[in-house]
Amino acid sequence: MNVTSKIYSLIVFVFLASCKSKEIAPPKPLLPVPSSAQMAWHEMEMNAFVHFTTNTFTDKEWGFGDEKPSIFNPTQLNINQWISTLKEAGFKGAILTTKHHDGFCLWPSRYTDHSVKNSPLQNGKADIVKEFSDACKKQGMKFGIYLSPWDRNRSDYGSDSYVEYYRNQLKELFNAYGPVFEMWFDGANGGDGYYGGANEKRKINGASYYDWPTTLNIVREIEPNIIFFSDAGPGVRWVGNENGRAGETNWNTITPDTLFAGQSDINGLLNTGSENGTHWIPAETDVSIRPGWFYHAKEDSLVKAPEQLVEIYLTSVGRGSTLLLNVPPDKRGLFHEQDVKALRGFRTLLDHEFKTNFALNSRVEASSYRGNSKKYSPENLTDGNKETYWTTDDSVTTASLVMHLEKPQSVKYILLKEHIQLGQRIKSFHIEIEKEGVWKKVAEATTIGYKRILKIEPVLTNKIRISITSAKACPIISCVEIY
Repeated sequence: MNVTSKIYSLIVFVFLASCKSKEIAPPKPLLPVPSSAQMAWHEMEMNAFVHFTTNTFTDKEWGFGDEKPSIFNPTQLNINQWISTLKEAGFKGAILTTKHHDGFCLWPSRYTDHSVKNSPLQNGKADIVKEFSDACKKQGMKFGIYLSPWDRNRSDYGSDSYVEYYRNQLKELFNAYGPVFEMWFDGANGGDGYYGGANEKRKINGASYYDWPTTLNIVREIEPNIIFFSDAGPGVRWVGNENGRAGETNWNTITPDTLFAGQSDINGLLNTGSENGTHWIPAETDVSIRPGWFYHAKEDSLVKAPEQLVEIYLTSVGRGSTLLLNVPPDKRGLFHEQDVKALRGFRTLLDHEFKTNFALNSRVEASSYRGNSKKYSPENLTDGNKETYWTTDDSVTTASLVMHLEKPQSVKYILLKEHIQLGQRIKSFHIEIEKEGVWKKVAEATTIGYKRILKIEPVLTNKIRISITSAKACPIISCVEIY
């Protein structure tokens, strides 16, 4: 190499080193942050619950535990119809009540006779859990399991041997029917029941009886990335109601100990989360398409209308939660025609309302952005890439963004997403639209989280201003969509 070449190489090296030294570092994570499994759960957005057991045939919500297995006999069982209907409606996963409080098992468990193997269905050869799991795999949906810790049929409920029975059934399910994305634990534990003929009330200490750390680790050994649902997590928490409403303020963080420390409004805390919570335990919004969780013929006229389901979507997914909508099969073993009609109408309405993102690839102005680096510029908000984001310097916790639409549009929804992989940060913001040269406030809110959808009275405009008025640290937003 001649002298000229050496000098040129040195200049290039110095230039590249200089550029690298000027690279602006991303914000440090604001702990806690979601695990990869929790992040995948957030991105599912809508999952389904399917309640099906002897209650379907006795017209009860909670079976007493004395129901005979022979009563479980759907006449036109078609689990593929359930899953295809849910898939068509846009659900990403489905959770089956493999055993409710009555103790009847929807798979031929070798640990009890109180199961589908002693029903007349398919001459005692039926396995609802297998058919459900297989249908999910076939339709490309994720499969989840609900296994009630309470069992009103078992004579040994309340003793150590029942806990062993429960763990054996968990191992039986997870080894035979996986993969499983979510495990649901109901908060109902103890009370009156059949209990093998004892017909009495039994109380247990829900916090200690099941030895949850050991019980959950048994499942984790089989399914390391499982999401556990219960009132306090540890994967996701209950939203505090069964009405389909996450909190208007909805922090994904919460401190589990506060739920057992004399908290006067536990449901309220579950609904809003805690701004300074120590753990990432987001809220799951569970609600039924009918008044009850199991099928009752008298509720055929009470199925939620598509418009109601859209409102539930806005108060669950639209508030940073994940929707878990229950759809119960009827005595035939089918989703009833009214439920199917409602789900199809829901999908049609949702597709109509969110058909065209007016903000895609539109110009965005920001009051500032991190280090004036293109890597963090406001262009990232409208590029359609969920991995890119806009953010500010560490010292900046308030900011404004102005969206310039290509032409005036009738705006009804503003959708925002925080880049929660680096933590949930925004505490308050408001939105204005420009009309005839004047800015008018049309919405204000607190948290954003994974996703926030604000619905406003439709207004014709080509400029929308988003003002972040308070944040725990520099705000990080991955996208803004306008519909």
